[in-house]
Amino acid sequence: MTRLDRNARLLAIGFAAMAGMVDAIGFLSSGGFFLSFMSGNSTRLSVGVAAGAPYVAMVALLLISFVLGVMGGSLVGRKGKISATQRQSLILTVMSALLFLAPLFADHDMLLLGLCLAAFCMGAENTLFERDGSVSFGLTYMTGALVKIGQGLATLLSGGERLVWVPYLILWLGLVSGAAVGAGLFGIFGFASLWLPSALAACFAVLLLFAERAAKS
Repeated sequence: MTRLDRNARLLAIGFAAMAGMVDAIGFLSSGGFFLSFMSGNSTRLSVGVAAGAPYVAMVALLLISFVLGVMGGSLVGRKGKISATQRQSLILTVMSALLFLAPLFADHDMLLLGLCLAAFCMGAENTLFERDGSVSFGLTYMTGALVKIGQGLATLLSGGERLVWVPYLILWLGLVSGAAVGAGLFGIFGFASLWLPSALAACFAVLLLFAERAAKS
């Protein structure tokens, strides 16, 4: 996060807010399961297996969908001759389409499929800032960001750099704010609230392409 320029940081915050919306909508739709926070789902899976809970299969499918999303996002552009910006735009376009379709499936009694599509998108989103085949930082989960905040505050107290923790705090606030918006929208529109992050993903995709063209002209 600290290696990004200002524009890239703003994008990352926007992506985190989008992820917060999706996760909150999924959490409320599924009765307490996550579309991006897979550590929580992993714990729920283990508890469910031990207790013989009926939700185990659903959680397992969400975990698999997320991993498949990471795989899919990581493969985009790996062997093709596209720029990093074009790669991001393509991933965002796929995300937009899948997030648009998810509520349509839910309307036809296929909520689980809709949830899995959204979880796939959250996995793919984490590859938007991939470097050399590795995810630079999480966009849909904030445990790492909170660790960086704690480390940065420790550095501050020990006389080191004062503001190194701030970008991670803003990233966390982006996700939290997005989650609050998603929860509010869910109370009005239900699972169809996913159409807002779908629209945002499409807007980000177009914005990135226009920015790249403007930079080249």
